[in-house]
Amino acid sequence: MKPPPFDYSRPTSLPEALALLGPDSKVIAGGQSLLPMLNFRLLRPSLLVDIGRIQSLRGLHETPTHLEIGATTSHRTLETHPLVAARFPVLAEAMRHVAHLAIRNRGTIGGSLSHADPAAEHPMLALLLDAQIQAAGPSGKRQIPARKFFQGSLTTALLEDEMVVAVRLPWLRPGTGWGFEEFALRAGDFATACAAALLRAGPDGRITEARLALMGVDETALRVPEAEALLLGSSPSAFGEAARLAQAAVRPATDIRASSGFRRHLVGVLVGRALEAAWGRAREGQA
Repeated sequence: MKPPPFDYSRPTSLPEALALLGPDSKVIAGGQSLLPMLNFRLLRPSLLVDIGRIQSLRGLHETPTHLEIGATTSHRTLETHPLVAARFPVLAEAMRHVAHLAIRNRGTIGGSLSHADPAAEHPMLALLLDAQIQAAGPSGKRQIPARKFFQGSLTTALLEDEMVVAVRLPWLRPGTGWGFEEFALRAGDFATACAAALLRAGPDGRITEARLALMGVDETALRVPEAEALLLGSSPSAFGEAARLAQAAVRPATDIRASSGFRRHLVGVLVGRALEAAWGRAREGQA
């Protein structure tokens, strides 16, 4: 398999890169999603814009309100960075499930979000963590909430002349417990189904904050607001009903890896496990 012919540019500044974007160009960073699509000739851009040399798009930056992650920051950096482990441990854990080490070393958060694969970890984590995705284009920069960014399978709110430049994650409140449960047929495969949860516990043993996100079981990653609303003010006795609401909220497909029925079954199992793990960590955080 060979890609179609294309021109190649490697700018060293963001303005230079933005000037090259348009309907016939594609941004490449790690290339772990784009290159296979080129080789299968699913895409035929006339120009690849390599943003790997733009230093301002790489790294993590703390602010009083959020963590800002540059678009070309690798999965491996997020997996191993001590700040991520301390403040967003669910993100660090999720990165361990991204493909294989070679891909985690090359693949980037901006590339994964822009690709918007419904079975990829980053879109689901962006929804779970209420991320703001910063896009840049000729008209300047804009912040897009994750809930509005993902519009369908491999489809986002980015315009043809825009690119992701950063991701902002609001700090989690102290005592937030987390759970992450993914099922794949083999280590490194795309997820057949996955669930992630965040919970906070009040002194009376009731749930004071609940977030639940899924991937691999619909046209895009998604939150489950019905289950989240049920959990607020409840106790772990509500986990079973929350799992059933999650099962009802998804539209899983049948493919070579699993049937829609099996995926729906997995949603119930994985949601239950993620909620139990998140609750246990939330209670530990009160000690």
